[in-house]
Amino acid sequence: MPILTRRERERAQREKLIVTAARELAEAEGWQAVTTRRLAERIEYSQPVLYSHFKGMDAIMAAVAVEGFAELADELRAARTAAPDTHRALAAISAVYTAFADRHPAVYDAMFGQTVDLPFATPQAPPALRAGFDELAEAVRPYARGDDLGLLTETFWAALHGLVTLTRGGRLPAGQQDRRLELLLARFTDQRPQSS
Repeated sequence: MPILTRRERERAQREKLIVTAARELAEAEGWQAVTTRRLAERIEYSQPVLYSHFKGMDAIMAAVAVEGFAELADELRAARTAAPDTHRALAAISAVYTAFADRHPAVYDAMFGQTVDLPFATPQAPPALRAGFDELAEAVRPYARGDDLGLLTETFWAALHGLVTLTRGGRLPAGQQDRRLELLLARFTDQRPQSS
């Protein structure tokens, strides 16, 4: 049994190495630069070793996405639970969400912009995907007022994602991002933002 445990540990380490290398390369040069050949060179293993862990680039990208969802869920949870009240919790998760997308554009693309074989909004969704959605739902819950919490959370998430996507694509001026979030929160929570 100890040999099997060591092999499993080594396999998990190689998988983590592959995912980390893909993520770093994508953040530096974009997903178009991430190929099995370049990954193999970067991690100093052969391409067949990559394929022994992942079926192809789509599977590697999906692994990067799941890792991103786990990180985002952790950041959302920390922001929500540290906030002193429900309004500031919603504001904190909004700021964390947009900051995550800004800090990790290639990971965010893997999570939401690339075609990956991950089930969303189903019981088969990986736990990391559900955890992130659940954190958003907990912050939205105080504002549900009898509405369907799942649909309301999807709507709030869609607004955040839309702001991120439109700003990153240059369709909205980046300098107004904080003001847009303030307006979204004010409408969502029925609280007027302070004038600036």
